[in-house]
Amino acid sequence: MTTGHDSGNPDVGGGPARHIPVLVRPVVEFLSPKPDGVYVDGTFGAGGYTRAVLAVPGTRVVGIDRDQSAVAGSFSLVDAAQGRLTVSEGRFSELDEIASSMGYASVDGVMLDLGVSSMQLDTPERGFSFRFDGPLDMRMGGDGPSAADVVARATDAELARIVFLLGEERHSRAVARAIVAARREAPITTTRMLADLVAKVVHHRPGDIHPATRTFQALRLFVNDELGELSRGLLAAERALKPGGRLVVVSFHSLEDRMVKAFLVSRSTQAAGSRHRPEVARPAATFSILTKKPVVADHAELADNPRARSAKLRAAERTEAPARAGDTPIEPVLPSLDDMTRDSLARRR
Repeated sequence: MTTGHDSGNPDVGGGPARHIPVLVRPVVEFLSPKPDGVYVDGTFGAGGYTRAVLAVPGTRVVGIDRDQSAVAGSFSLVDAAQGRLTVSEGRFSELDEIASSMGYASVDGVMLDLGVSSMQLDTPERGFSFRFDGPLDMRMGGDGPSAADVVARATDAELARIVFLLGEERHSRAVARAIVAARREAPITTTRMLADLVAKVVHHRPGDIHPATRTFQALRLFVNDELGELSRGLLAAERALKPGGRLVVVSFHSLEDRMVKAFLVSRSTQAAGSRHRPEVARPAATFSILTKKPVVADHAELADNPRARSAKLRAAERTEAPARAGDTPIEPVLPSLDDMTRDSLARRR
């Protein structure tokens, strides 16, 4: 996630950076880029982290983003980097395959900045924010069902589960019932329509976050399969990093942070056996944790960028042990978009 503050710093000669990434200094410190090192920026965005890494002479970066506009906006930085930067449209869950396709069998570092970017939030037609009235879209890429499709197709039980698990909204059932009742009268197609609808059933006091915040978060996470992407991305990073390579992850809400923490804790200890089974060789730890507690923004950064208030950074270093197979972080079990589509068509027949 990035801010909308212009640094005025030309960095690698690609012109002023339009956005400053959150926690950029500790990200670079934990990543510890070295000359001739290869690094993957799995959430390229406006390229803020990439610029900081490329400032170390001789480094090379593979940038990945599922948002076509982010890839298109990278051209000037790619040119300025003079062969040290390649940006690919894709998902960071495939980062090991993307890096390998570019000739990098292993890499020295992976950085992930989770969540939605400021550019996406500040573009009304993307439909991520209720600060503007725009189409209820929320897709980071251009494919798949939109948030409007989910709101139109999901049953009240499915909506309640999505909003409760991904938005941690205590009033999820009331929100779901309100959505189902409203869509019988007219389709819910804009961010303003949904935000106003949720505000009528989720009570809040002055100073609280907007009542629709958690519902919007839940729909965005669901539409983009962000927790599934994170789960697969952590495993991809484990496969891609060479011994001594660093993984740095910045998350913005508790669901993501808990997944990252659980993954690193499980990977930093030798896998446990069972007292009911014969003793067998157990997989060795694949990571050594560098952050006992998550790193958060300091007062200076918070004053400059209020969006950094919920950011948490966790970092770890890859050991020499081989990546573990068939073991994924736990994520909530949710309805599938494909099932919703089939069920919606069946109900209309």
